[in-house]
Amino acid sequence: MAKKPRQSVVPKSASQEQPSTLKDLLRSDVLEQLQARSTELKAAEDQRKAAIREQAEEAKKAERKRLDNDFGHLLENSKMDWKKYK
Repeated sequence: MAKKPRQSVVPKSASQEQPSTLKDLLRSDVLEQLQARSTELKAAEDQRKAAIREQAEEAKKAERKRLDNDFGHLLENSKMDWKKYK
């Protein structure tokens, strides 16, 4: 059996191994503006989600209060085991 010829491996430089990213290509002031805008949008989204969650909680609370005042609903959902209340 014949030996296989070895291929010479030439190490690449670090800059050629990793492709340039958008962060590397943008100017620093543009990058800062984009990061500031990103934080603003994230804060606005968090506020919007909090407002939606608060509205849902208020709606649930109002519905519970309405059902607690509805005698028919209370009668239908009450347990019929009156023996334990004697």
